[in-house]
Amino acid sequence: MADKPTPDLKVRTKAFALRIIRLYQNLPKTGEAQVIGKQVLRSGTSVGAQYREACRAKSQADFINKVEGSLQEIDETAYWLELLVEIHHSALDLL
Repeated sequence: MADKPTPDLKVRTKAFALRIIRLYQNLPKTGEAQVIGKQVLRSGTSVGAQYREACRAKSQADFINKVEGSLQEIDETAYWLELLVEIHHSALDLL
């Protein structure tokens, strides 16, 4: 490929994964928080792994395809994080 991916994104996606891991470790031990937390953990740590796969792409089309997979994981992570926030807010409303 002519255009090399920036190493900065490798660093940032790894830092994101580490923040996701710390978030998971600090979630309440309730059933719903743990179930959703595992989904966040899976998708959030996958973002960087998929980006690194993209960096090893054999063509520009392969790179785009693999980056698209990473973007899907980011979107999924955002969904699970939104659910965690809403669960927390709903619990506070009950108090």
